[in-house]
Amino acid sequence: MPQQPHQHELLSSSPDLSHTALQSSCEECFGLCCAALPFAASSDFAIHKNAGQPCPNLRSDFRCGIHTELRSKGFRGCTVYECFGAGPKVSHVTFGGQDWRQAPHTASQMFEVFPVMRHLHELLRYLTEALSLQSAATIHSQLRSLLEETERLTLLPPEALLQVDVPAHRGEINELLLRTSELAREAARRQLKNAPKRPKNYGRGADLIGAKLKKADLRCVSLRGAYLIAADLSGADLREADLIGADFRDTNLCGADLTDTLFLTQSQLNAAKGDASTKLPAALTYPAHWTGL
Repeated sequence: MPQQPHQHELLSSSPDLSHTALQSSCEECFGLCCAALPFAASSDFAIHKNAGQPCPNLRSDFRCGIHTELRSKGFRGCTVYECFGAGPKVSHVTFGGQDWRQAPHTASQMFEVFPVMRHLHELLRYLTEALSLQSAATIHSQLRSLLEETERLTLLPPEALLQVDVPAHRGEINELLLRTSELAREAARRQLKNAPKRPKNYGRGADLIGAKLKKADLRCVSLRGAYLIAADLSGADLREADLIGADFRDTNLCGADLTDTLFLTQSQLNAAKGDASTKLPAALTYPAHWTGL
């Protein structure tokens, strides 16, 4: 097998992090999401599993034994999970490549650190995108400062990582991400033809479960944290919409235009329904379960 840079080397080499480096890479991880995290028997998971209990489908090489059959076997929740590269970081940086099976004394602490790292890497993902937006140039220095601070936190030893006040750090970053969104959407309104001058902004956590928004003009709107579970967004125009934290479980995105959306992640797409006519940002990919692909 040819030698290639490990994902953790990419992550720690520069604060200019790419979308690729901040995505899950199961081959570089010790199966942490399959062991550290709990899940309950539901429509997303076929069985109940406690935190720290390895999934019975986890093989000795830390790969999933039913990876290609997860949805048909009742493990849809696994197909939408995204660690943003936290698994490889914990496996190869925080614990220096020492896995929890060969060194059982590390397991408990490694499993505790993983969710903290996942939160920090999610923030790195959003900060990286914010820094790519020229419309937010006036606050790039502040964004870069927080990105560098967040990356510094991810390089702390396990004991120190567990002391990080993630909610406080997230709150500080969220203020800048909100300002980024406002700047980007205002700039887009000036550029998009016939864009709404005052687009409707749905409050954070807006209840849009099952909403009928087929072919809706949602350009430049804020859907931050909106519950769009099973909503019909087929054919909707979502260009330059802020989608950070929006819940897309079973949302119909067939034919929707999601190009140039703000803060959309692969896990959100994986949770939704779409087809080959759905338009995506260049950095994201069509989920395998979408129709007509």
